[in-house]
Amino acid sequence: MMTPTLFSVSYAGLWGQARLTVTEFLMKAASLGYPAVELMGKRPHLSVLDTDDRQVEEIRRVATTAGVEIATVAGYTNFTMGRDTEVPSVEIQVAYVRSLAQLARRLGAKIVRIFTGYATEPEGAARDWDLCVRAVRECAAVAADCGVVLGVQNHHDVGVGVDAYLEFLDDVGHPNCRAMFDPWAPALHGEDLRTAARRLAPRMIQTTLADYVRLPRYVYLPGLVNYRRLDDMTRAVPLGEGFLDLEGFFAGLREGGFEGYVAYEMCSPLRGGGSVENLDRAAARSLAKINEWTRA
Repeated sequence: MMTPTLFSVSYAGLWGQARLTVTEFLMKAASLGYPAVELMGKRPHLSVLDTDDRQVEEIRRVATTAGVEIATVAGYTNFTMGRDTEVPSVEIQVAYVRSLAQLARRLGAKIVRIFTGYATEPEGAARDWDLCVRAVRECAAVAADCGVVLGVQNHHDVGVGVDAYLEFLDDVGHPNCRAMFDPWAPALHGEDLRTAARRLAPRMIQTTLADYVRLPRYVYLPGLVNYRRLDDMTRAVPLGEGFLDLEGFFAGLREGGFEGYVAYEMCSPLRGGGSVENLDRAAARSLAKINEWTRA
């Protein structure tokens, strides 16, 4: 069974969106019909610095009252950050992931989500890769100690492509490390999403979805009285209204036997703006598409 999930980053006040508190977001997710949520593991939502015992109990109480499962706590890591300084960046981030895992356990969540790292100079690619592998393996171990699963989302540069992502997970090789395959970057790379989903499905515990339209860009060249094509800009739209082949993606998930969480996120400027009303419309339309695709 696939479980529709709403990611709280969508209502965190970023990229011009309206901001809700964690408890307001839980009630919002319930009112929209989402049975589960993913909570952003940083300010202004679930910060390891700000969330005390009283707040944990309040979040649990509101989630129970709303009938919403807290499935995932989303961490924000970049293990190549500060690679060449004396600051123990990886140790700091592993400690952050351990704190998130402890918080997830207290909230009844099953998963902590992390990223790998952004690329540095080309000559350092192998070193970046090895650094991220070792860091993720250590995070998987500390999460296991807390009784929660570590999920790696293919978001940052290291391991972002489908083949590289599979290779990366193999190199980590920890039984508590699972895939949280996101089709957005592979779609931009021109990958066949159905094939990719079928390959990843047996290793997945969650997927995170958004959809986008492409907006072609050009720069004027006066001397040629012409335009030169630039890289496209993208803009977020509700699921099913953009260029991602999400119907094919879900077909691949079903063929691969995926059973897990399907999280919708509004994590960039959204067509129509960032008002609560527009966010609600996009979340509701996207839930309808998730339900349609999971039942197909």
